[in-house]
Amino acid sequence: MICLVSSPTHRGRFITFEGLDGCGKSTQLEKLAKVLRADGFSVTVTREPGGTATGEKIRNLLLDTATAGLSPLAELALMFASRAQHMKEVIQPALAEGRIVLCDRFTDSSEAYQGGGRKIGSEPVLALHRLLFGNLQPDLTILMDSEVSASVERARRRNIARASDGSRAEHDENRFEQESRAFFGRVRQTYLAIAAREPQRVVVVDARGPAEETHARIVEIVRRKLKSAAKTA
Repeated sequence: MICLVSSPTHRGRFITFEGLDGCGKSTQLEKLAKVLRADGFSVTVTREPGGTATGEKIRNLLLDTATAGLSPLAELALMFASRAQHMKEVIQPALAEGRIVLCDRFTDSSEAYQGGGRKIGSEPVLALHRLLFGNLQPDLTILMDSEVSASVERARRRNIARASDGSRAEHDENRFEQESRAFFGRVRQTYLAIAAREPQRVVVVDARGPAEETHARIVEIVRRKLKSAAKTA
């Protein structure tokens, strides 16, 4: 097996946020970063697809509605191309420095969106992850769970808000936001299946409540995880 990263002997902590588009995970990730920095931790905030100059170019390609004809396997390959560069340039160096890496999406997104949503299946996604990254996994994954209808509506409101400040045309949806509710239903069910399969790593957080309550819950989960990790270090 060819593995492009070494075994996870890092000193830092790798925390990922997952969930449907519009679930509020990006906002919660940024709020958590502020808390952790105030607690004295060195924090790297990044995202997928993207996180590097190469990755951002791939991200733009993946989200562009002009690439609507992209095959599911081509989409998956592009996701992992971005991820491999991201791992090399950002994630591994930050972990080696002892930093906390907060990443907006990782391989769980590929399993949920391409494996579930695109119906590729989980095993090809997991096999590709093992090929490239071996056994490396996040130390903790926060899965922001919400009903499909709520996430779709939140994403719609977000697009309108962006239109009001000129950063995005109103109703200008990216390629994934144009997918059907059935697609997002498969994505959500795959996410929940991942959480059931890996309960020690993935913590499901109800994203339907008030944002501040959700924030407090996430801070509690992460602080407990970091405290536990410090005891076993």
